[in-house]
Amino acid sequence: MVHSTAFRRLEYKTQVLVNFEGDHYRTRLTHSLEVAQIARTLARALRLDEDLAEAVALAHDLGHCPFGHAGEWALDAALAGFGGFDHNVQTFRVVTRLEQRYALFDGLNLSAVTLESLVKHNGPLATPHPVIAQHPSAEAMQLDRQPPLEAQLAAIADDIAYCNHDMDDGLRAGFFGLDDLAHLPVVGPLVAEIEATYPGVDRRRLIHEVNRRLIDRMVADLVAETERRLLEVSPRSVQEVRDAGRPLAGFSIEMADAVQALRGFLHERMYRHYKVNRMARTARQLVTELVELLLAAPDCLPDRWQARAGAPGSPATADAVRDYVAGMTDRFAVDEHDRLFKLTGFRP
Repeated sequence: MVHSTAFRRLEYKTQVLVNFEGDHYRTRLTHSLEVAQIARTLARALRLDEDLAEAVALAHDLGHCPFGHAGEWALDAALAGFGGFDHNVQTFRVVTRLEQRYALFDGLNLSAVTLESLVKHNGPLATPHPVIAQHPSAEAMQLDRQPPLEAQLAAIADDIAYCNHDMDDGLRAGFFGLDDLAHLPVVGPLVAEIEATYPGVDRRRLIHEVNRRLIDRMVADLVAETERRLLEVSPRSVQEVRDAGRPLAGFSIEMADAVQALRGFLHERMYRHYKVNRMARTARQLVTELVELLLAAPDCLPDRWQARAGAPGSPATADAVRDYVAGMTDRFAVDEHDRLFKLTGFRP
């Protein structure tokens, strides 16, 4: 996984703040590494397959396009007439088709259970995308059943990671302060507890201490609640986990409410911050213009992608443009847009 081109590109793909806003903000790459560390810790605590949990965590964002969700919305809208765009489906395309590292076949040579865990890490697929439904391993992946426990844990590790690192990045960016967290369940009392224990502690150390302890409490709660659910159901095999009819990994009600409150706070104070809105608007325009031009003029695609395309505006061209644009890093997308649209400073 970590040897793939798609994984390396994550270093320059937006998580919330674009890479060139600052060196210390999270990117898709650092996010994936943080998710993988938490997923492996959870799997170890519950005596599950650590390698499987880590693989799902490392791969879960491989299909993200440049500029985070703003880029995804633009790409989905621009390709609405050709099936749109979904980063989870694109991740499956990356690991089964687009990575070409073997002499005899495309993809990353992942096992059926790894593919299953990856496509179902957010839950069963009642109506799977044709790219997934038509894959030779589709029947083995039991798409309408619950995912393996390792996949369930990787999905929640994603939530733990992004809630904590987005809070950290929001504080670093000055979108809000520690005092603004006081009303949040779990988080607010945790800040007060650390301030009382270490009066006068440096602000940066305080923030790191809050993140460290909050991750620890979320992980401990998740392990305890998952163990409780497993005792209720007592599955004796992976198949019984699939057939359980509900997720067996999850937070307690109290922690789930606290996580939801933190998400709501971040949505209001960070994801909707005017600086993020400005970036998102610019990103949507850039991605939209790239897609529209390349759909209409596939002869502007690089040779490899042009060979896959068909006539202007055709489904084959849309497929090539989708994969080409989705694979771009933020900075490559900006450069490509400049090459195609700027009238000055042209370079071939």
